[in-house]
Amino acid sequence: MPAPLMLSISSWIMRRRDFVLGAAGLALLPAAMANPRLDSLTSGLPRLGSGEFRRWGFLVYEATLWAKINDLQNPPLALALTYKRNLDGAKIADASVTEIRNLNIATEAQLKAWGERMTQIFPDVKAEDCIVGLHLPSGAKFFFNDRFIGSIDDPAFARAFFAIWLDTRTSAPELRALLLKRPA
Repeated sequence: MPAPLMLSISSWIMRRRDFVLGAAGLALLPAAMANPRLDSLTSGLPRLGSGEFRRWGFLVYEATLWAKINDLQNPPLALALTYKRNLDGAKIADASVTEIRNLNIATEAQLKAWGERMTQIFPDVKAEDCIVGLHLPSGAKFFFNDRFIGSIDDPAFARAFFAIWLDTRTSAPELRALLLKRPA
């Protein structure tokens, strides 16, 4: 084979390889950038476990926890809930109040005030929507599909809200175990 033809084929192969590698990189870019805000929210926190929450056999959401495993009682920590069905925001707030009430860690006055505020904050969700709760020393901040939607600046609320998943008396002990599982 003549040298110029061989160089031409070699050059074509290299350009094709570069194109394929570049296209593969572009294909991966959306996954790498899928949740830039979540990455910044959880910066410095190790990703712990994740699991599914089911009610009456129906998958309601997938949960993922970012926290320092040895210090779950102290913020910061983040919990992402990716919903798998449509739910009314007011029902999410009501369910949260019920769960906190069942843990017996808040007064009825606190539950009423927190419930009203959560009803204002939590939007209606549809499948694949994500609400992230960020537990900070000053309270809790909430994000919906990477957009800030509100906060409750009360450390007692933040402790009670995240206890829904992290307290040993949670109504979903299997999910708690999965959330607290150390990564391999």
